[in-house]
Amino acid sequence: MAKVSETEGLAPRAIGDEAGDKSEGSGEGVRLKKELGVMNGVAIIVGVIVGSGIFVSPSMTLRETGSKGMALIVWVLSGLVSMIGALCYAELGTMIPKSGGDYAYIGEAFGPLPAFLYLWAALFVLVPTGNAVTALILAENILQPLWSPCKPAREAVCLIAAVVTCFVTAINCYNVKWVTKVQDSFTAAKILALLVIFFASIGYMFEHDTEKLQSMMEGTVTKPGNIAVAFYFGLFSYSGWNYLNFVTEELKDPHKNLPRAILISMPMVTLVYTLTNVALFAVLDSGDIMASDAVAVIFGQKILSFMSWIMPVFVALCTFGSLNGAIYASSRLFFVGARNGHLPLAISLIDMKRLTPVPSLIFMCLVTLVLLVFSDVEKLIVYVSAVEAIFTLSSIAGLLWMRYSRPKLMRPIRVNLILPIVYLIACTFLVVFSCVREPVGVGIGIAFIGAGVPVYVLFILWKNKPEWMQSACNSFTIACAKMFLSLPEDSKDL
Repeated sequence: MAKVSETEGLAPRAIGDEAGDKSEGSGEGVRLKKELGVMNGVAIIVGVIVGSGIFVSPSMTLRETGSKGMALIVWVLSGLVSMIGALCYAELGTMIPKSGGDYAYIGEAFGPLPAFLYLWAALFVLVPTGNAVTALILAENILQPLWSPCKPAREAVCLIAAVVTCFVTAINCYNVKWVTKVQDSFTAAKILALLVIFFASIGYMFEHDTEKLQSMMEGTVTKPGNIAVAFYFGLFSYSGWNYLNFVTEELKDPHKNLPRAILISMPMVTLVYTLTNVALFAVLDSGDIMASDAVAVIFGQKILSFMSWIMPVFVALCTFGSLNGAIYASSRLFFVGARNGHLPLAISLIDMKRLTPVPSLIFMCLVTLVLLVFSDVEKLIVYVSAVEAIFTLSSIAGLLWMRYSRPKLMRPIRVNLILPIVYLIACTFLVVFSCVREPVGVGIGIAFIGAGVPVYVLFILWKNKPEWMQSACNSFTIACAKMFLSLPEDSKDL
């Protein structure tokens, strides 16, 4: 680990946008650039959210809730909960305008150890698992028409997912402007794709009937454990609403553009998701939906006839854009963590020519590739959602704590106190009752978080490390700098 103070960048103080104040050409050294406007922010949020979840979660949500009506309620409420969380994060993001998202907020509120535990979990659970799920779903939907009516071979799915992950990582390493152009284009395409699904279902209902939308609440399951897990699947589809907070330092005028991007994107996503679910429920029987993890492909085969090939293409567009946005935003989280001394210094290096955090991107790609061998998407979603709920709960708790402990901090946005309290209650419900329904998955997640404590003590808190350990860390950093032609932030020369 880099030899820096354990509280560097995390201790309570007057919080400003320190890391982005200098322009690229100011002669101050290598830095990430402020290149993102409000519409780029909307594209990142919508692009990350609208991806794999909407094409895999409808079947899982329906299996847990037992009825289309309850599943639709879960989808709408998941959007509402995500909107509340996003508004709370707007206050956090403008009060603490630093990249890193939850890592920065938890650190400011509770200190370096909780912040490190979030980084530890994000590094090996939250980010790579989410990326692996997205890549697997992309590959599954691309290959499904070729294998129909059978499921695609697991090896083929993993191989395609790995190739796509590496390709998207390469784009992110090469040029930030390419990333934003890809994100803007794919965001527009995926919204168009979901609207096509909705309007195609309208045409189907005019030609046939609305029988499948009748008796919507029949068979509803009301057990708290099932409802909690159903919310996990719904919230997984909305996950990514906080990713723009990871790249605050690259956002132009974050005090204005961060909340604007949230307020534009979240209602848009909730509306599109609701319409998409209504479309699926209007065309497909409950049995058809629950029997397939590639619901969009089944939908296309049912109503698009010879044009059914277009649905796998739409899924590929949605999931590719989502993976691109997630890799771009989350790589900045690890970059910030390494810059603060909570990860090896090599991960905080920036490419001298392209000004992108190449080592961070490549390290995250490698971890994602390892996780691709676990192809049980449903278990992975429960696992990652449980861990994410614990840390978003911690961030919102930090917002409430700083209202009390640091009342004089500048808050360009100050949400009503009811919102963070409602979000806290919702997250607590999910964590507690999901333990009853999926004790193993949730228990593994909590145990992994706890395993970060001895890692923190050994690599961060212990200052008098043996000389061989320090020499090994320095050699690794120098090797990465030479391999990727990268320098630490603010460096002016080799």
